Amino acid sequence: MAKKVTADGLSDAIKGALDDYSVGVLDSLQEVTQKVSKMGAQALGDLSNSTFKDVHLSDGRYGSGWTAQYETGRWSAQGIIYNKKYPGLPHLLENGHAKRGGGRTAGTPHISTIENKIEDEFTREVIRKITS
Repeated sequence: MAKKVTADGLSDAIKGALDDYSVGVLDSLQEVTQKVSKMGAQALGDLSNSTFKDVHLSDGRYGSGWTAQYETGRWSAQGIIYNKKYPGLPHLLENGHAKRGGGRTAGTPHISTIENKIEDEFTREVIRKITS
């Protein structure tokens, strides 16, 4: 049943409705950020283990080091995925690096592929949550 609002209370009613909506959107955003961050860390671990199975990283420690953390602010949510066991190694593996005797190694793009997938998943999930 609709609530009757007088002309004097219209701005307060609109403000209240928008505040309720923004709180719901923020809750959905935080929930999706947490879910997609964890999913991305798991996907990076799986892909890392399969991509680097033929090199000295084949013992699974590099893949098991991926973890997700998320931070929420008053009006924001941020997901951070990083490798806690080898903090500098992902950049070197992704982009390549200089070799000891000269030359460079080729990079193995494994982070960028997962990044694109979780960006798409995040967008889909946020739209689904907000519109439902």
